Amino acid sequence: MTRIIARALMVVVLAVAGWVGPATAQAPIEGELALITPVSKFIHDAALKAFAEYAKEKWNVTVKVSAIPAGTPVAYGRITEWKGKPDVDIFWGGESALFEKLAEQKLLQKVEISKEAWDSIPAAIGKPKPIPLKDKDGYWVGTALEPYGLVYHPKRIQRLGIPEPKEWEDLLHPKLKGEVAQCAPTRSSSSNATYEVMLSMHGEEKGWDWLRRLAGNTGLFTARSRDVPTLVAKGEFAAGFAVPSYMAFEEKLAGFDIKFVAPKNSFVTPEPMAILAGARHPKAARAFIEFLLTERGQKVFMERGLFPITPRYKVQGAPGSTAELAVEFTGGVRSYFDQEVSNVYDEGVATKRSDGLKTRFRSDIEAKWDELKKK
Repeated sequence: MTRIIARALMVVVLAVAGWVGPATAQAPIEGELALITPVSKFIHDAALKAFAEYAKEKWNVTVKVSAIPAGTPVAYGRITEWKGKPDVDIFWGGESALFEKLAEQKLLQKVEISKEAWDSIPAAIGKPKPIPLKDKDGYWVGTALEPYGLVYHPKRIQRLGIPEPKEWEDLLHPKLKGEVAQCAPTRSSSSNATYEVMLSMHGEEKGWDWLRRLAGNTGLFTARSRDVPTLVAKGEFAAGFAVPSYMAFEEKLAGFDIKFVAPKNSFVTPEPMAILAGARHPKAARAFIEFLLTERGQKVFMERGLFPITPRYKVQGAPGSTAELAVEFTGGVRSYFDQEVSNVYDEGVATKRSDGLKTRFRSDIEAKWDELKKK
């Protein structure tokens, strides 16, 4: 009887002390993770699936993963509308300038990943203007390097009797009248960033003159940047402007005849990722970010036309693998840390000029497009 009473008292003491047995122990991460992203399904589905498998192996936690696909301006608008009570945990992709604006509005929380994961990413890459690869205040972190370049359909270019385009200037060729597809900078971060590149390369007024000339050769402004490589791959247009490398590679893997070029001064985005203020699953969000920065996580990108965010890894695989096909498709690049990255995009200028750029696009190009096509 004395032993029974002693055991009962021990149970009471442990319960009061807050001890819980294995059956009720708190999981290291939440069992759910949701994100909003302009990054295509080709990438985000693979990343979420790989993370769910990793979480099951490491913690024996089944994580329900989901994503809301949305163009960068739409995603940004949704996040501001949520006002700190978001429907998702993570914002992923687009220009880092938008992440800076969200941080200023206190709509992001610090990522607070491990020191090892944080330190694996260099502060910046590129000259003369360094491209930040993580936020100095800790509100966002890059996940993969992705060049915004041009694409073209080799056979259609050949039929036009012109050289294959290699530089931005080649898109202004007179025989490309009506043959270029692009997405408006009001709808796409890749377009917005590349418009910024043109303004930085040529200066404000000459830059807008260049962009108006490009609009004169443009046969279609697409609803999404994702549509540009699809239309070119199908041979409906000869060339496409401001296309992320992985979007073009996805078309190549589908069997289409399409080529990708990253001309000099092509913007290389770090595909930023941030945890939203008020996120309901912050532990899962941090675990997801840390996973993406491991070799296993980086392989998800390296097999799909993206490049490692850290000099620790290089794109490589067995002969004939998708990783090696990606290297060939993107001009032999295995790591952007092994070569000089020429960059004129200025994040500070882009942040200040963001609204003004879109306003001027509407007045100088969108409203006058029919007139520009006749020149």
